[in-house]
Amino acid sequence: MTNNPPDTRARWQAIKMTAAFIRPYKHQVIYSLLALLFTAAVTLSIGQGIRLLIDQGFATQSRALLTQYVSIFLLLVIALAIGTFSRYYWVTWLGERVIADIRRKVFDHLIHLHPGFFEQNRSLEIQSRLTADMTLLQSVVGSSVSFALRNLIMMIGGVIWLFITNAKLTAIVIICIPLVVTPILVFGRRVRGLSRQSQDKIAIVGAYVGEVLGQIKTVQAYNHQEIDKSKFHDYVEAAFTVAKHRITQRALLVTMVIIMVLGAVGIMLWVGGIDVIEGRISGGELAAFVFYSVIVGSAVASISEVVGELQRATGAAERTMELLNAPNQIQSPLHMHPLPPITGSIKIEQLCFAYPSRPDVLTINHLTLNIQAGETLALVGPSGAGKSTLFDLLLRFFDCQSGCIKLEEINIQQLDLFALRRCFALVSQNPALFYGTISDNIRYARPDAPDADVEAAAKAAYAHEFICKLPHAYQTHLGDAGLGLSGGQKQRLAIARAVLADAPILLLDEATSALDSQSEFWVQQALTKLMVNRTTLVIAHRLATVKSADRIAVLDQGRLEALGTHTELMKSSKLYSHLATLQFQSTQPL
Repeated sequence: MTNNPPDTRARWQAIKMTAAFIRPYKHQVIYSLLALLFTAAVTLSIGQGIRLLIDQGFATQSRALLTQYVSIFLLLVIALAIGTFSRYYWVTWLGERVIADIRRKVFDHLIHLHPGFFEQNRSLEIQSRLTADMTLLQSVVGSSVSFALRNLIMMIGGVIWLFITNAKLTAIVIICIPLVVTPILVFGRRVRGLSRQSQDKIAIVGAYVGEVLGQIKTVQAYNHQEIDKSKFHDYVEAAFTVAKHRITQRALLVTMVIIMVLGAVGIMLWVGGIDVIEGRISGGELAAFVFYSVIVGSAVASISEVVGELQRATGAAERTMELLNAPNQIQSPLHMHPLPPITGSIKIEQLCFAYPSRPDVLTINHLTLNIQAGETLALVGPSGAGKSTLFDLLLRFFDCQSGCIKLEEINIQQLDLFALRRCFALVSQNPALFYGTISDNIRYARPDAPDADVEAAAKAAYAHEFICKLPHAYQTHLGDAGLGLSGGQKQRLAIARAVLADAPILLLDEATSALDSQSEFWVQQALTKLMVNRTTLVIAHRLATVKSADRIAVLDQGRLEALGTHTELMKSSKLYSHLATLQFQSTQPL
């Protein structure tokens, strides 16, 4: 193995990854290359057309020859236009198709990653990678690479024609090539590093904008606009500073190339002009030589310009590769245990868990708990007791460090992940609603559900009445996160979704804690219906839910502190008695 620096290895891996996405479209690549070669050949032929036009058309003063060579020149122009159209179409098509495939591949990977990944990586920054970075890659794959290849062919072809036309003048151009390549190598390395930094800064800007605008009511309620404007200004200026350094390096690169190339052309014109004056070459030959010199010079300058774009694209490809290579720590086992009929029996045995960000702090500490099929078990305890964490572990959003959770006597880590999660219906304190219609949001649990089932679920959740009062009933479009609905209405839609899922185990995460009395009443009625014949785990602070539970598990710092009915725990558990007393007092009228 070669001992390449880490950044070099990452760069080559990113290039290989991009090439892998291009590989399925071999025919389109061939069409693009043929069109590219055709346009390059036609462009180089124009130089000979200019030579003939001057030497055979102007010099002979023959109207017929002039017409003939002008006609040839115009035919070359038409051929160049047709070739350019074909090249542009296929290259652009290829860029759009490849980036669409990369976006889909990245999203398909992200949607299956364990939630812990998104706790350690900002979702809005990932979103920026899927937009800004992909746009940059699309530009390169669909334009810059073709442009670079075309100019490379033009440079090679131009140099060959220069030798054919006049070897002595060509030597002047060849001497300058190392002088041009050197600044490309020197400045290119700097541009690459700065390009990666620039993309990172832009991602941070995008993430901050999304975060602030997503919480705009909180921002304005606390008059936080000036502080957020100041922070955004700092982020933008940081991005601009890096961009300014990158622009400076690229500008210096292009400047050096232009000076070297056009300086060589100037010297060549002087030497060639002397040869024309002394009769050693014709005017047409010098004109053709100048044409090819300009072709070669502009090709070298263009390549040096494209190098900067390629450097930026490499950084974007590396960042995309990081997402694609992010390991998914929660997956179905290779050898899955078949899922038996689900009654809702759950056993938790000596369960220990610590979040990756706090590996030394056990959120769940040697927890053992048996939940009977069809039982309603309430989980109570102070904040940080591990109640919501237990739900995460049941759904395998995380895996425990030791111990196990068994569903129907089978360790859940031995089950197919999708089959496991189909056993649960989750109703959280802040229900997740998506942009789309009300029908789409209820049907989220079962996309193929007929309209009759959707309506039946809404009725069971006491949501049908308010839905019918909306402008377009079930086809009413919701804003982001259900914007436009009250808390109780959102909660009932989430319950309707859970009804439609028809899962044997129900997880209720403080589903009524943030509601007013009237909304709580309707939500509680819906939950009561939903809990029938289902194993239900309830995280609740409201006594109505706790007192009606079959059993109550009192958690404290991840441990099971007490287990029993409300009456039993009031006598046996100081912690529960204390929590219950506080809740009773909080519900007393003022």
